[in-house]
Amino acid sequence: MLDIIKNDPWLEPHAKAIEGRHAYYEKRLADLTQGGKISLSDFATGYLYFGLHKTDEGWVFREWAPRATGIFLVGTFNQWQRLESFRLKKMENGIWEGKFPADCIRHEDLYKLHVCWEGGFGERIPAWCNRVVQDKDTYIFSAQVWEPENKYRFKTARFRPDTSPLLIYEAHVGMSTEEERVGTYNEFRQNILPRVKENGYNAIQIMAIQEHPYYGSFGYHVSSFFAPSSRCGTPEELRELIDKAHEMGIAVIMDIVHSHAVKNETEGIARMDGSYDLYFHSNPERRNHQAWDSLCFDYGKNEVLHFLLSNCKYWLEEFKFDGFRFDGVTSMIYLSHGLEESFSNYSDYYNAGQDGDAICYLTLANKLIHEVNPHAITIAEEVSGMPGLAMKPEEGGYGFDYRMAMNIPDFWIKTIKEKKDEEWHPSAIWWETTNRRADEKTISYAESHDQALVGDKTIIFRLIDADMYWFMSKLMNSSLTVDRGLALHKMIRLVTATTMNGGYLNFMGNEFGHPEWVDFPREGNNWSYLYARRQWHLADDPNLKYHYLGDFDKAMIGLIRSVPDFQSTSLIKIWDKDDDNILAYMRNELLFVYNFHPQRSYCDYGILVPQGEYEIILDTDNPKFGGFGLNDDTLHHFTQYDPLYAPHDKGWLRLYLPARTAIVMKNKNIRSASYV
Repeated sequence: MLDIIKNDPWLEPHAKAIEGRHAYYEKRLADLTQGGKISLSDFATGYLYFGLHKTDEGWVFREWAPRATGIFLVGTFNQWQRLESFRLKKMENGIWEGKFPADCIRHEDLYKLHVCWEGGFGERIPAWCNRVVQDKDTYIFSAQVWEPENKYRFKTARFRPDTSPLLIYEAHVGMSTEEERVGTYNEFRQNILPRVKENGYNAIQIMAIQEHPYYGSFGYHVSSFFAPSSRCGTPEELRELIDKAHEMGIAVIMDIVHSHAVKNETEGIARMDGSYDLYFHSNPERRNHQAWDSLCFDYGKNEVLHFLLSNCKYWLEEFKFDGFRFDGVTSMIYLSHGLEESFSNYSDYYNAGQDGDAICYLTLANKLIHEVNPHAITIAEEVSGMPGLAMKPEEGGYGFDYRMAMNIPDFWIKTIKEKKDEEWHPSAIWWETTNRRADEKTISYAESHDQALVGDKTIIFRLIDADMYWFMSKLMNSSLTVDRGLALHKMIRLVTATTMNGGYLNFMGNEFGHPEWVDFPREGNNWSYLYARRQWHLADDPNLKYHYLGDFDKAMIGLIRSVPDFQSTSLIKIWDKDDDNILAYMRNELLFVYNFHPQRSYCDYGILVPQGEYEIILDTDNPKFGGFGLNDDTLHHFTQYDPLYAPHDKGWLRLYLPARTAIVMKNKNIRSASYV
């Protein structure tokens, strides 16, 4: 019996489905590796074969286009003419090949394919090309030869990510500049990486790396899967960014999109050879994603597996990424894409509504990634709660290291929108922040880029709204709305981050309460970059209150990192009382106490805890974090003896708990989790 079923007896009725999926994965793995004669990594080397490559003999180009009747390589090197000397030859299995002299193609030349098929023809950007650029005048995209004489050489040979715990700073290179334009890899390396390092995060998760024709898609409508976005700079500059991050001890996770592809034919991989189903499903209903206006891969085809698995290995090997956050996993594994599904019981995960080929691909991808780099990190963005995502394949899982705790941001937004402050019940907060499968690690987060997009609101904007424009200066009178917003912003993050069981994520700028939303240039906003940037000066200005939130975030992350393997320490609920809005829990020697009540402050509030001497080491109400300093953080607190609980080495801790505050205390007498 697989471990996933052993660990959860409620899965036993679905053992046949679980074991069937696992057997199918093993069969496909055996097929791809020729029964173990080669490794999966050996199979995933398509990027070394397809596309344009410079060899000792000259240039060689290959493309898979089985339904093409003729293909020409056209570009600036032949004035975009269909010359016989640049005609490709059709080989076996639908592969086309061309070999050209070394001196006829040069670095930075532009090129495309002129593809002919029965009944038509068209220009196409090669599916495997590693560089795509857009003409600034015509806006036309073309592949670009990228073979610089001085390729970037990585200085950090072997890098191992710090996952104890994984603290992720989700970032978008293009919108990381303060100016109203697209930021660059170099600027991110010079200006943002030092901020990430100083704030204590040990990983960045970079969005929108794969080339995409529409900037406003946030990088999720990918056109060229092997090409890093040229809007932000060259491939060498991206390599230097990653190398510098490694030098700083920061892992670099790529937000990879294998859940769908853009429909564009002249920019993307749609209809490469005139057919609609080359990489995608033959059935139009399955091929077209009804919600995203994009194309869905057919993961049952070996050629598609070859393309996508090679893509994973390419980014690991060629750019030294430390892993991937897989986007849209829910959309992949359900035939309905998870749309209008309730997922209310286990049967919803094991009926006929799943895509077995997509599930198999994800399992193979995780197998490959960890084969190429045993220390690589993989994260699933998945909303349904599918069991086993973050379990090893041999245990019956899909092989991810983590899954996103997507219920938590939804909970916070729903709470802020629909609940009165008095109804912020600790029992609900505890349930949502700790509700996860015991055998799977998660990435906890209060908000990501999803909550920052136009049409939605960030947590700080929901809490403060219009008062943000008038009362965030320390030189003016405050408002009750701002005081409330600052207090709850800190408390929400503290309880979300410190109840983690794997890692924690924050979206760039949200740590200091970046105002307003994210809105990329589009026709509806007159192609403005006003909201597609980060206003770092707000956090750096000592006369504004934004720095309070940033300073607290830095202190919170520092506290977490001060505890070895924080995410693995025992998480024990000590106290929750909805009537009082009080929540308390411990992780080893650390005690976390929250008073979510909007008005009531409590004197000598009793909490039963392990005996000892406690000191406050973090206080959301500290004036340096924009609080009122109602507690004397220098005082040490001692438990009071109670004969009833003395045999259990517990006593009563009497605390002053001001309204809308949280404190973290350290028991100086505890050195391990022996009290559990």
